[in-house]
Amino acid sequence: MSFQFPESFLWGGAIAANQVEGAYLSDGKGLSTSDVQPKGAHGELVDRKAGDYNIKDTAIDFYHRYPEDIALFAEMGFTCLRLSIAWSRIYPNGDDLEPNEAGLAYYDRIFNELEKHDITPLVTLSHYEMPLNLAKQYQGWASRDVIECFTRYAKTVFERYGHRVKRWLTFNEINVTLHEPFTGSGLPRDCTEQTRFQAIHHQLVASAKAVKLCHDIIPDAKIGNMILGAMLYPLTCHPSDMVKTLMQNREWLMFGDIQARGYYPSYMTRKFRDMGVELNITPEDEEALKETIDFISFSYYMTGCASADPKQADNADANMLQMIANPYLKASEWGWQIDPVGLRYLLNFLYDRYQKPLFIVENGLGAKDVPNESGEIIDDYRITYLNDHLYQVGEAIQDGVEVMGYTSWGPIDLVSASTAQLSKRYGFIYVDRDDNGEGSLARSRKKSFYWYQDIIQSRGATLAAPDQGQS
Repeated sequence: MSFQFPESFLWGGAIAANQVEGAYLSDGKGLSTSDVQPKGAHGELVDRKAGDYNIKDTAIDFYHRYPEDIALFAEMGFTCLRLSIAWSRIYPNGDDLEPNEAGLAYYDRIFNELEKHDITPLVTLSHYEMPLNLAKQYQGWASRDVIECFTRYAKTVFERYGHRVKRWLTFNEINVTLHEPFTGSGLPRDCTEQTRFQAIHHQLVASAKAVKLCHDIIPDAKIGNMILGAMLYPLTCHPSDMVKTLMQNREWLMFGDIQARGYYPSYMTRKFRDMGVELNITPEDEEALKETIDFISFSYYMTGCASADPKQADNADANMLQMIANPYLKASEWGWQIDPVGLRYLLNFLYDRYQKPLFIVENGLGAKDVPNESGEIIDDYRITYLNDHLYQVGEAIQDGVEVMGYTSWGPIDLVSASTAQLSKRYGFIYVDRDDNGEGSLARSRKKSFYWYQDIIQSRGATLAAPDQGQS
C-alpha cells in the first residue's frame, strides 16, 4: 500500500477487565454481573457459591501479569491500549459512598506501566459489567438511582487518573441492551420493552453526565461513546427491503444520534408509539443529554442483511445479534461473516452522519489457533483478515474520513464475552489455557505478532492489496 496512515493515528489493541484480569474477588472487588455469567452473555445466570468455578475468575491473570503483557504490547509498537476499569473494583457494591482504595491503586499501577512504555490509555468506564448488587437491589439501569451511582464512580476515576488518562469511553457497545439486557444493563432477560427503553434512557443520561464531568474535571481530555457497529444491507433492492433496512439500522444508530446530537431523533417518536413505550424523561434529563461526545467509537466485526420478506429468517450470528446472511460473504468458524469493505462503508456512513472523529476500538477474528509441531502458531488467516480490514481503513481515510486510531480485539487471547471460551482466540499473543481452565498461562508470540509489528512500524505502508474476490 503506497499510502501511509497519519502520524497521529493510534495503533494498538483492546481488552476488557472482566475478560482478562481474573482476581475476581481480590483486593476488595465486589461481584459483577459478568461474574454470574460463567458461560458468557449467551449462557444462564448463576448464583455464586463458595468453591464454584468460572473461567473468568482467573481469565488470563492479567491482574498479576500485566507488566509482561504490556511489555509485549510495547514490543509490537502499540501507541494505544484500550482497556476498561472494573466498576466493582472501585465501588464493590455500586452504591458505596466511598471508593475502594485497593482497586484505585491497582489501576494506578496499570497506568504507570503504560506510561513507562509510552502507550496511550483509552479507558472504558463500563464494559459489559456493573456491580451485581445494583442489578439485584435496583433492577440494574431500570432504576434512576443508578445514574447517581455511576456518576459518583465516573467522578472518582476522572479525579484520580485525569492527569494521565486523556481518552475515555462511557459504555461499551451501549446498544447491546436491545439484545442482551442483563449484559448491557443488569436487567432481567424477560423484561418488558417499557423497562428496557427506560433503562437505556437512564444509561444515556448517565453517559451524558459522565461526558460533562470529564469535560469539567479534565479539560484537555476527549471522551467518546462506543456502539456495536451493526450495519445492515438490504437483502434485495426491493423498496420494502430498503425501508426495512433503514428501520433496523436506526435501532443502533439511535444511540449515536442521541450521544452526538444531544436529543432523541424524531424517528423514535413513532417507534415508541408503536411499541407502547412512554418514557419518563424529565427536563433535567433533556438538559443533561445536551452534553455531547467528542468522538464516535465503535466495534466492527461483520455486516448482515435485512428483508421485509417474512420467509427470510435470521441465519447469521453476529456478536450477540441475529442477522440474515449475505450470500456474497464467507464466514468465520463461529459463523461471523467477513466483510472488510463493510468497514470502509461504515466509516464513511458514520462520518457523513456525525462529522465527528471516529475510532475503531474493536475488530478482530476469533479462531481456533493450534500450535504446530514446533509450538508455533502460523495464523495466516488472522493476518489476512486484519490486513484486509486495515486496508479498507486506509481507503476510508483517503476518502476524507477522520479516523483517530485502531485497536484490534483482542491483542492477547482472552475469554470470549458471548460464550466464555478461551478456544475462540483473537490475539497476536497466545495464552496457554483452555476452556477447562487447564494450562500454564504462558505467553507466546504468534506469526501475526510480527506482522502487526511491521504494519505499525511502516504506518500501514506494508499492507497488501486484498484479493478482489475477498474485498
